[in-house]
Amino acid sequence: MTDLLYGAPAPGLVEVPKGAMQLSPLMPGSADIAKLPDASADSAQVLAPPGTLERDFVLAQALRVLKPGAPLTAFAPKDKGGSRLKKALEGFGCVVGEDARRHHRFCHVLRPAKLAGFAEAIAAGAPRIVPALGLWSQPGVFSWDRPDPGSLKLIEALPDLRGRGADLGCGIGLLARAVLASRAVTALACADLDRRAVECAAHNLDDPRVSVSWTDLRTPPVGVADLDFVAMNPPFHDGGAEDRALGQAFIATAAAMLRKGGSCWLVANRHLPYEMPLAAAFVAVTLRAEGGGYKVYEARK
Repeated sequence: MTDLLYGAPAPGLVEVPKGAMQLSPLMPGSADIAKLPDASADSAQVLAPPGTLERDFVLAQALRVLKPGAPLTAFAPKDKGGSRLKKALEGFGCVVGEDARRHHRFCHVLRPAKLAGFAEAIAAGAPRIVPALGLWSQPGVFSWDRPDPGSLKLIEALPDLRGRGADLGCGIGLLARAVLASRAVTALACADLDRRAVECAAHNLDDPRVSVSWTDLRTPPVGVADLDFVAMNPPFHDGGAEDRALGQAFIATAAAMLRKGGSCWLVANRHLPYEMPLAAAFVAVTLRAEGGGYKVYEARK
């Protein structure tokens, strides 16, 4: 039996088969649903993402991978796309049963023998070069189709960095490309929690100085230490909800990775209170730029 699970549902929300294969790109070590063979799985449960292109891509891939007649349960919070799941699944040719509980909408289908529109949904949600960026990206990745203004603010403020460094939460590599413009940078370790971003960054950062890893940066990566600099635009949302502890964890990770005297360049939304964790982790903290709702700090270890 091959049972599939996409995402991390709250405890007790659904009954997950023991040994189910995790497919979320936000969980390091999970499998890639796009690489699973057609008609190979016996069941699937999908915590559907809220974005339309990403959601339809995941649902279409799940239906592709399921054996004809195999069950799929797709669910989401009512205010984050749950009310739109039934229509999306009907568009793929499914007969949908629906129920609601614990502020979620659940849709139950059996994979039809013949699917409709799934190839188009997979193509629309697949990685591609985005003209507005000139870079590889994919729906579902942070700021996937336009430059993030916080990252642009940090890029404006950055000096020419030198030596060995890291880009924490690198996304598709927009910030890293700016850092690498300095030939004095000898090595850049890029890391992100999102496998899709990491794979796009590997395309976008074709430079022998770069290494890219898929990792949870709430703890320091193994084997990356004594760096001269860290540059980062840390996330502050987890599962759609604001989580300021994420940025605080990134600050602690950056401090652990730096040598004494090394610098951390950080951009944050103006309302985020990172001054105290920065002051606790570094000996000197300087506001280098602000505006447009953002603030840029340089912190010295």
